[in-house]
Amino acid sequence: MRLFDLHCDTLYKAVTMHKSLNCNDFNISVSKGRFLDKWIQCYAIWLPDDLSDSEAISLFNKAVITIKEQCSKLGIHLCKSLSEIPLEADIDRYAVFTLENGRILTDESKSVQMIRDSNIKIVTLTWNGDNCLGTGALTDKDYGLTQHGKKVLKELEKANIIVDVSHSSERTFWDVINNSSVPITATHSDSKLITPHPRNITDNQFLAIKEKGGVVGVNFYRGFLNADESKATVYDIIKHTEHFLSLGGENTVALGSDFDGCELPGDIKGIESFEYIYECFLRENYSEALLDKLFFKNAFNFCQNFDNSK
Repeated sequence: MRLFDLHCDTLYKAVTMHKSLNCNDFNISVSKGRFLDKWIQCYAIWLPDDLSDSEAISLFNKAVITIKEQCSKLGIHLCKSLSEIPLEADIDRYAVFTLENGRILTDESKSVQMIRDSNIKIVTLTWNGDNCLGTGALTDKDYGLTQHGKKVLKELEKANIIVDVSHSSERTFWDVINNSSVPITATHSDSKLITPHPRNITDNQFLAIKEKGGVVGVNFYRGFLNADESKATVYDIIKHTEHFLSLGGENTVALGSDFDGCELPGDIKGIESFEYIYECFLRENYSEALLDKLFFKNAFNFCQNFDNSK
């Protein structure tokens, strides 16, 4: 089985808890993912809203060191270019370094260059609150992107860094759509029609991402999957996926587990559960060709094509 997971918080836990990406008690470890034939994992460094500016920079810098050292030690290829991953290659383990909360992008060019030099490939503009770029999904006031945020958006495009609108408020989302000339992503968001949570996305938002050539990663957080989160199961993942597919999303839907960053349904434990999730999709009469798109190829194609989207 091939897997491209658009979002996890395993790196954040490894940095803050001083543990390895290989052997740990997290949802994701490299050792537990050995069953996968090809595995591309996006590792996010989350910068909480309540950190001071200096604490956020310090955490980011620690993550830069950790992911480089860990990938080198474990023989994982840390991607330096979005289009560098060949579909058929001897290397079967890749890490994509991502930033969750763009609060450290306080200077349009210098800070974007800094994260580019650190191999960041995807930036989630906000977390749930507000920052210098715009408003988050749980804000009390939704003013969208700031003027600074619009300038940073253009700098991210120039730097070939993908913009992620998961955690964005609705107005921030539409400001990104209206001010971006390249595809975007929601790396870990579910359907608001199925579960009316403010972190989920509307049908119109999904369609806007689809029209731009982007992808949406279905999130495994039980509170986004089911309004009664205690009842969430793998079949809620399938339900959200089916709804996105009904909107014409065969080439748009991907997976963004949010492992190590959320409370999971009771029947999902971590990376090893992807085999079980795959089998459940098969039981619902999904073809293996479609599942390869959902589990791998849609996210893969999105990243491969991003550099050529301008």
